[in-house]
Amino acid sequence: MNGGVAVTGMGIISSVGDTVEENLQAILAGKNGLSRIANFPTRLQEHIWVGEIKRSNEELSDTIGLSLPHSFTRTTLLGAYAARQALEVAHMEDVNDLRTGLISSTSVGGMDYTERYGPTYLTSPEWHRYISAHPAGDSSHKIAHYLGIKGMVTTVSTACSSAANAIMTGARLIRSGRLDRVIVGGTDALSKFTINGFHSLMILSDALCKPFDKHRKGLNLGEGAAYLVLESEDAAKQQGKNVLAYLTGYGNANDAFHQTASSENGEGAFLAMQKALATAQLTSQNIDYVNAHGTATPNNDLSEGRAMQRIFKDNMPLFSSTKPFTGHTLAAAGAIEAVYSILALQQGIVPPNLHFDTPMEELDLIPQTALQHQSLSHVLSNSFGFGGNCSSLIFSKA
Repeated sequence: MNGGVAVTGMGIISSVGDTVEENLQAILAGKNGLSRIANFPTRLQEHIWVGEIKRSNEELSDTIGLSLPHSFTRTTLLGAYAARQALEVAHMEDVNDLRTGLISSTSVGGMDYTERYGPTYLTSPEWHRYISAHPAGDSSHKIAHYLGIKGMVTTVSTACSSAANAIMTGARLIRSGRLDRVIVGGTDALSKFTINGFHSLMILSDALCKPFDKHRKGLNLGEGAAYLVLESEDAAKQQGKNVLAYLTGYGNANDAFHQTASSENGEGAFLAMQKALATAQLTSQNIDYVNAHGTATPNNDLSEGRAMQRIFKDNMPLFSSTKPFTGHTLAAAGAIEAVYSILALQQGIVPPNLHFDTPMEELDLIPQTALQHQSLSHVLSNSFGFGGNCSSLIFSKA
């Protein structure tokens, strides 16, 4: 497959920046966005680090032009913010001039508002407007309405691989001829539910996360959103669009090993990467950089490392995890890291794996720890979720 699906726009908001340019500058400067949580109270406030966006919901509402009362949760506000950016970058004057759809992903959905107002629903009717905002699909439909999209709208929720699967599904819809353009990505806000859930699994770190390090203690949760505009090559050429990169490969697999753990040999991750390479008609030697899932949990990094060794054998390309910049943004992670992968191709850089000190004893792998300037042609981006849902994307230079 030559060329593949064109990426003509991208937008992002994360703890390191509100725009693509701000995120790029943070990567170049090696500046992380991890802090103590401030937007809502939690008993874990002084015990964990998070990638929190220091903007209130009211500020986000004002920025995207919403007036109260509305029923956009924080997840939806972040998603609308990033998706609007993507359309602006794609210079899209009429979002419906082609067969256009939206595939959005989330795991939090509206639960950050449900946990806040749920106990008072019976006594406070003013919060009833958020009851229907709880399901994951509500955020997708609100984002689509905000953008004016009249075509297909659907939601993907496969835990931490959600956005990667949304991107992959959009590409398949374009390749099959069902749509000409798809806005794809994911959005998730921090919530007590996810913080307490990951705490109960004992995989939150009380220090800054350090993926692929021998002394890694767990992950730092984050929040954010990112979206790409995918278009068929024909549509992009006919409109004279500036192509940022091509999505040439994608693959999804499931090792069906455990509800929250990956198999020791990384079978699902291995199969996902193998399928992505086959879709792109590339070999492992063609990959110049791997944006690893790299959560800094004991299980993930060992499993993913073994899967990468199985794929690349003695020709391991440069690799790093960018989660020490943003925290693990759950359903948004695959889209945020897709933006970072495209920036790597455009800028000729390999982002550093922050906070790494000591190699793992089980693996002969060391991530890139300093910003590397290097020409790249193909970048592999991994996203692996609970339930064994593993997805890999390959972006190629335009």
